[in-house]
Amino acid sequence: MSKAILIKPIISEKAESLADKQQQYTFMVDRQANKIEIGKAVAKMYNVSVKSVNTLVMPGKTKKRFTRAGVQTGRVSAYKKAIVTLGDGEQIDFFGDI
Repeated sequence: MSKAILIKPIISEKAESLADKQQQYTFMVDRQANKIEIGKAVAKMYNVSVKSVNTLVMPGKTKKRFTRAGVQTGRVSAYKKAIVTLGDGEQIDFFGDI
């Protein structure tokens, strides 16, 4: 169940600073998942207690690439993002296996 809801963690500079300062972790999630399901999936997968979940739908964007053959246009799909706040003193280590 949690594999179908949580697609992947989002690792960017902003997401890393949120994790360091405010214990908030960012995930790309299924579009139909609600906040309760996301919170349960994170708690089950990473063995942490979830304090709150904020969700937002990131809109799709049009991208252009200039190549020898001409301008290539494409589209980046829209996706749902969840920002999960953990309890005090808890953290998720995404790079523990490396």
